[in-house]
Amino acid sequence: MDESRAMVLLDFGGRIDFEWDVAFRREMIGDTPTEMFKHFFKSLAEAARCNLHVSARGENEHHMIEGVFKAFARAMKMAVRRDTFRYELPSSKGVL
Repeated sequence: MDESRAMVLLDFGGRIDFEWDVAFRREMIGDTPTEMFKHFFKSLAEAARCNLHVSARGENEHHMIEGVFKAFARAMKMAVRRDTFRYELPSSKGVL
């Protein structure tokens, strides 16, 4: 990730919302068109019926998208984590 910074906010509340604040200067990262990253995460938010907000800044596009995927993985892990010592849903509202 080096010089990049990424942030992902995720809420599995049943309502769909998607925000993408990642600006790429190149058309491709490796063999993947940069426009496909936004499409992937938008499709994921719609299929999962979740709120998903993604932002990233940096100089190297590869590092930026790497940071996005790592931040998404951590947000997903936190969103679905169950405390084995409590019988509550992992929600601030108590309902999913």
